[in-house]
Amino acid sequence: MINLTINGKQIQAPEGSTILEAARANGIYIPTLCYDEAVEVYGACGLCVVEAEGVPKLLRSCSAKVSEGMVVNTESERVVQSRKIALELLMSAHDGDCVAPCQLNCPARTDCQGYVGLIANGEFDAALKLIKNKIALPASIGRVCPHPCEKGCRRTNVDEPINIAQLKAFAADMDLNGDTYVPEIAAPTGKKVSIIGGGPAGLTAAYYLAVMGHSVTVYDMMDKMGGMLRYGIPQYRLPKEVLDKEIAVIEKTGVKMVNGKKLGVDFTIESLKAESDAVIVAVGAWKSSSMRTEGEELEGVYGGIDFLRGVIQGNPVNIGKKVAVCGGGNTAMDACRTAVRLGAEEVYVVYRRTRNEMPADKLEIDEAEEEGVIYKFLTNPLSFNGENGKVKSITLQIMELGEPDESGRRRPVPVEGKTEEIEVDSVIMAIGQKLVTDDVKELELTDRGNILADEDTFETNIDGIFAIGDATNKGAGIAIEAIGEADRCVKIVDAYLKGEDYETRVPYISKRDESTIDYSDREKAPRVTARVLDADVRNKNFDEVSLGLTEDEAKAEADRCLECGCREYYKCKLLNVAQRYDINPARFAGEMPQKYTHDENAFIERNTAKCILCGLCVRSCREVMNLSSIGLMGRGFSTDISPAFSLPLDKTNCTNCGLCVNLCPTGALTEKANLTKQVPLNEQYSEETIDIDGKTAKVLVSRYNGKVIRVIPNDETSRTANLTRDELFSKVK
Repeated sequence: MINLTINGKQIQAPEGSTILEAARANGIYIPTLCYDEAVEVYGACGLCVVEAEGVPKLLRSCSAKVSEGMVVNTESERVVQSRKIALELLMSAHDGDCVAPCQLNCPARTDCQGYVGLIANGEFDAALKLIKNKIALPASIGRVCPHPCEKGCRRTNVDEPINIAQLKAFAADMDLNGDTYVPEIAAPTGKKVSIIGGGPAGLTAAYYLAVMGHSVTVYDMMDKMGGMLRYGIPQYRLPKEVLDKEIAVIEKTGVKMVNGKKLGVDFTIESLKAESDAVIVAVGAWKSSSMRTEGEELEGVYGGIDFLRGVIQGNPVNIGKKVAVCGGGNTAMDACRTAVRLGAEEVYVVYRRTRNEMPADKLEIDEAEEEGVIYKFLTNPLSFNGENGKVKSITLQIMELGEPDESGRRRPVPVEGKTEEIEVDSVIMAIGQKLVTDDVKELELTDRGNILADEDTFETNIDGIFAIGDATNKGAGIAIEAIGEADRCVKIVDAYLKGEDYETRVPYISKRDESTIDYSDREKAPRVTARVLDADVRNKNFDEVSLGLTEDEAKAEADRCLECGCREYYKCKLLNVAQRYDINPARFAGEMPQKYTHDENAFIERNTAKCILCGLCVRSCREVMNLSSIGLMGRGFSTDISPAFSLPLDKTNCTNCGLCVNLCPTGALTEKANLTKQVPLNEQYSEETIDIDGKTAKVLVSRYNGKVIRVIPNDETSRTANLTRDELFSKVK
C-alpha cells in the first residue's frame, strides 16, 4: 500500500493505482468526462487534472500513478483555472439547450416543457404535481398570467407558440375537480414564520414553507386572502370560486390564515418578529399611480385598481355612459371590459402608442374590441376638464412615434398644436400601482418609495425580515414575477431558519445557437385555444369568458411542443461539472465544428451537436463490444463521430446494446422516448418478468457490469402500462 495525502487527508492506495482511483476510493471528488473503468485511459476531457507538490506541471489523475509520500491538491487555484478553461473550450463547441427557452423566460422557472409533455401523454396528475413544484396557485395563474414563457417558445418559428398558460390551467382544473393533490408535509421543524400579505407572493411562500415543515401564519388586511388575484382581477377572467379552492389547498398544508388585520394598526413588523423566527413582508402595491394630469382631483376620475376593487367587492362607482380608460396594460383591459359589463355605452381606451406597442396581452386587446371597446391610439391626456367639480371631457394630445426608448419601443412624441377633445362621464387611470409607504415605515425604502430588499437574498435592513413581490425594489409587476421571488425567498428563509448558508450564484446552463436551428422539417399545426363565450353574450355579464380546453384539445396542443430542452438535464455529467465553476465559454466562441444533426435507429437517438468528442462511445463500442459501429471522422476542429462509412446507425452492425448511451456524458446519445417500440434483438438481452399492478409482464433486459442499462417491454401488458423509463428500471431486480 502507498501512503499519500489528498486535500490534507492522509490515505492509502494500492501500489500501481492512479490518483483518480485513490481519490474515488476515499470519497474525494475529481471530475472527469472521458473516463470509465471498462475502457482504456484516454485523457481527452482534461478535467481530472490535479496538482502534486514538487511536480511542475499539472497531472491527469486518470493516468498518473500514486507514489509514496505524494501530496495532492485537487482544487488548487491552478487546477480550478485549468478546469475552467477546459470546460469553456468544451462548452464553446457544445450546441444544446440544457433547459427549454420557455422555462428560462418564466420568472418562476416553471418546467413548462416537462408538464406540457406529460399532458401530451395524458399524464395529467403528474403534470399538476410538476407545476406545483413552482406554482401553488396554478389554476388562477393559468388564467391571468401574460405568459412570458410563450414569448420564448420556439414553436413561434414554425407557426404559433404553445398555449402554455391554458395548458397549465387545464391540468390544475382537472386536479381541483377530482381528488385534489396535497403534497407530503415534512416533519415539524419547530420554527415559526409570519407572512404579511396574502397575495400571490405571500400565499406561495406560505405553501412551500409549510411543506418544508415550518409553522406559517399569513396576515392580511382584507376580508379574504388572494390579494390582487382577488381584488384586482375581474370575475370574468378569474372566478373567485377557483381561487377559493386553491387557497383551501394551501390551508390543508397547515398554513394559518388571519384576515382583517392591518400592518401598522393591528400589529407591527417588530411585534411579529418578536414572536416569529422569520418574517416575510409581501404587502403588495395597493395604491393607484397618479398621471400628474390637470384635473385628476375631479369627481369621476378614478384609479384603475380602486375601480376594479370596488366592483369586485360589490360597491361599483357610478361611471355613467361614456368612459375613458387611460393606459395600455392588462389592468387597462380589465378596467375597460369591466366598464362595458357595468353598462357603459361608449368605452374608450386612451393609449399614447400604437396597438403594436401595447403591453397588454393580445388576446385581451382583441376580446375587448369584440366587446365594443373603442381604441384611441397615439393620444395622451393633456387635461381632464370638469364642470361643477365633476369631469366632463378629456383633452387629448395627438402623438407620433419617435426613436426607441430604453424598453425598445418607439418613444411617443407630441404633434405640436394637434389635440382632440372627447366627452366623458368618468375616467379610469390604469397606468400602474405603487406601495402604500405608511404601511412599511419600519423598513428602509428605495428612492422610488419601495421596500429596499437584497435582490439575491430578499433581506431587508432588519435581520430576519425578508421582503418580496410588488412592494419591493422595482415595484409592481406581474403575478408570476412575485411568485418566482417567493419561491427563491423560501429557500433563503429555510436556510436562515436552519442556520445554513445558501448559494445564490446562478449556475451555468448551455443554450443553443439560434442561427443553427432548422425548422423546415417541422409540420405546421394550428394552435389550439379554448373556446370563449360569444362577445354579445359575455359583455353583459361577469361569467368566465374562457370555456377551457377539453382533454383531447389539451393533448393535441401539448403534442405540438418541440421539446427544446435536453431530456438528460438531470443526469448530464458535463452540466454537473460546468455548474461547479463560473465559466464563460463565449470567449472561445467560433464556428461550431459539428452541425446539428439527428441520426437514430429503433432505440438510440444521436445528436452530434451535443458531442464533446470524449470518445467514450467509440472506445466502449470497440473495446468492450468488439464492434466499432461508430468512429472518429476527420481531424482537428472538424472531427466528428459518425457510424462506420457514414452509414445510418441502423445500417451498421450496431446491436442496440445501449452501452454508448449509458456512458455518454452529454446527451449526444439518448434512449428514444418511446420505449414500447420493438428493436432488433441479440444475445445482449435476457427476457425477464416483472410485476405491473399485480400482473406478470415480460421485458427484455440488457446489463453492463451487472448494471441494468436498458429495459424494453416485450408483451402486451408491459407495452400498454405507459411506464416511464425510470419506473421500468425500478421494477427489474
